[in-house]
Amino acid sequence: MGKAAVVGALADIRAALAVLVAEVDGCGAEPFSVADPLAGLADGCLDVLAGVREVEARVAGLKARAAVAFADAAGVVAGPGVPVVAQEMAVAAEVGCVLALGPRAASSFLATSQAVVKGLPRTAAALNDGTLSWQHATVMADETAGLDAAGAAGLEAHFLDPDAPDPARGCAVGELPAHRFRAKARVWRERHHAASIKQRHAKGVVDRRVEYRPDRDGMAWLAAYLPADQAAAGWNRLTAVARGVQGPGEARTLTQLRADVFATSLLTVGLSTGQAAGRNAGPGEGCTSPDDLERPADVPPDAVRAQVLVTVPVFSLLGLTDEAAVLDGYGPIPASMARRLVAEGAGSFYRVLVDPRDGAPLEIGRASYRVGKAMRNWLRLRDGKCPFPGCSNSSLDTEADHILAWANGGTTGVSNLGQPCPKHHRLRHTTGWKPTPASKTEPPGWTSPAGRHYHSEHQDWQPPVWPRGWPGGIPAHPRVNAVAGTGGANATRRIYCLRR
Repeated sequence: MGKAAVVGALADIRAALAVLVAEVDGCGAEPFSVADPLAGLADGCLDVLAGVREVEARVAGLKARAAVAFADAAGVVAGPGVPVVAQEMAVAAEVGCVLALGPRAASSFLATSQAVVKGLPRTAAALNDGTLSWQHATVMADETAGLDAAGAAGLEAHFLDPDAPDPARGCAVGELPAHRFRAKARVWRERHHAASIKQRHAKGVVDRRVEYRPDRDGMAWLAAYLPADQAAAGWNRLTAVARGVQGPGEARTLTQLRADVFATSLLTVGLSTGQAAGRNAGPGEGCTSPDDLERPADVPPDAVRAQVLVTVPVFSLLGLTDEAAVLDGYGPIPASMARRLVAEGAGSFYRVLVDPRDGAPLEIGRASYRVGKAMRNWLRLRDGKCPFPGCSNSSLDTEADHILAWANGGTTGVSNLGQPCPKHHRLRHTTGWKPTPASKTEPPGWTSPAGRHYHSEHQDWQPPVWPRGWPGGIPAHPRVNAVAGTGGANATRRIYCLRR
């Protein structure tokens, strides 16, 4: 039927959208609930949102397929005499005009569409099924760029094939916000990239830079491209100093204080932390006098030091393998970087038994009688960050919280503890959001005030890498035993250290 079929289908879509708009506006033929119209409308709107999310994914998949089909057809119509670059520009210009996109955005959309439709079959199928958004598909295309065909297929299978040999754990990829999926996909890519992370990191160090970009309203962006350990330590230090300035008389938010401390560190020399943080605060609303910003007497400026949390395989720590370590709040880092962080002064170490089949932690050693501290470190290892859906706050900025309150019979055990960030800790105790049961290896999920359950994001553990030529058990090696302790053949170890 050709164009007539397209026109008819789009007319049906517009009619269906009109029905949904009427329902959301409360103008439908029947209320969602006769007994409680307002509660029924609220629940019905959530149904509409869930359905629209699925439809948007399907529409995004359709847009990608249509763009690729147009590009292929336009290439054939143009004939062999048109230069490739000129033809690509012509196609991007046409697509950009139809979708009201600029040249760069149109070229990016076409490139992503080509990658998804022609090179990522599982991603394309998930789009067409409505289980994966276009933002997720873009992440998949970005993270598979530079991988060979086998690597791209492996990354796709890990996250989208439930029958893969080592599938992703926790909630489905489509239930994660795209930025959290990017973090998990980046971790997998770093671990399985054909080129070693050491080689790629060396190139990144050469490319380090500071970027300045003017913005509106008299503001500008100043950002630095740095090695991960320096960037993470800098961010954690800014947060620690900013928290130290907070108090009853401080009207600025943590975000504002962090920015003020950053500016001060660049522009002043010799000021105490509290004085400097206030010196850059302007006269606008929410700012106070520098005289009111002295640090507490018992917290000298030099006492605030950066914290870096690293999980490193013991064989990698000893230089026997090059398996990547994990930097809290960032992801995989080269083994050489982890060894340097440890050598420069790790404040504490914890021995961790991990399952050799999938790398999940089995237990954490306790060197002291203080059970609470050991449990806190186990929570950091189990969750990796705040367990609220979509939150990226690292484990160094979270708070241990009983899932079943102590007053209601809850125990102080790992399975009854979560570690939400301060924001989501307050959310739990001031609204109807409630965590669901956890376990020793899985963080809690969450139930909303509307009664809907949302899964938490799980750590994506990987089987440990053994030194070449050694059997699949703890080798009889004095250096290994000295660091990792002794153990059976069914477990290996990671070293979990906190560097202050």
